Amino acid sequence: YFCRHGERWELQLKGSGKTPYSRNGDGRAVLRSSVREFLCSEAMHYLGIPTSRAASLVVSDDDVWRDQFYNGNPKKERGAIVLRLAKSWFRIGSLEILAHSGELDLLRRLLDFVIQEHFPSIAMNDSNRYLEFFSMVVSETANLISLWMSVGFAHGVCNTDNFSLLSITIDYGPFGFMDSYDPNFVPNTSDDERRYKIGNQASVGLFNLSKLLQALKPLLDPRQKQLASQILEGYGEHYYSRFTELFKTKLGLLGENENDNYLIAFLLKVSLFW
Repeated sequence: YFCRHGERWELQLKGSGKTPYSRNGDGRAVLRSSVREFLCSEAMHYLGIPTSRAASLVVSDDDVWRDQFYNGNPKKERGAIVLRLAKSWFRIGSLEILAHSGELDLLRRLLDFVIQEHFPSIAMNDSNRYLEFFSMVVSETANLISLWMSVGFAHGVCNTDNFSLLSITIDYGPFGFMDSYDPNFVPNTSDDERRYKIGNQASVGLFNLSKLLQALKPLLDPRQKQLASQILEGYGEHYYSRFTELFKTKLGLLGENENDNYLIAFLLKVSLFW
């Protein structure tokens, strides 16, 4: 799909029915979650956070059965379909599954397609193109999660299938915004182990990037593998630097002061008790 500005966007219907990726699900969506996705993705866009967009929402006449609170009491709800847009819907999991199944030729072809279409600064004849691609995904993922944290956004299911290769926010299933700072905040009622609590988001990002590196390794030579590991080690520093920059801007802190980080941590701790 091409827009009037010459950009190309991929369209995706959420809730339209079963696809090859539905597993045991019905491929449907209920109205309440569809409205939330529509509103939140648009809100995130206008907050300046990279995200998929919502073009339309259509209410269905079909009923959908859902156990909203996961307590064994499913209820009939009104269905809906959201038309979602993104520059690409490829995820870390898209590469991971190909590497896991040994489809290395297809993995290489998909990577080259993604790089050619969405990473114009990387030359296709560069033997280090996969390394450069990985470096950009690492830095942009750190930037994205820093932005999430700066607005108190918690993505409820941070697995590799929900992490975009373009480092945009996708797949608004369970999600939430903190009313006050709480590192244990979990928006997903089915996440009993608090695996994806907001305080874990940066660490989960690192875990997912390590899975991306694992998927890329069959295409890298020994030197590139070593450099890629060094790039991944720099994720934490990049995240912390961006996080600090965002919060200093929020607080109106100018210049560099050794007490800046203490002040940020102190204010977050204070808000925990509001």
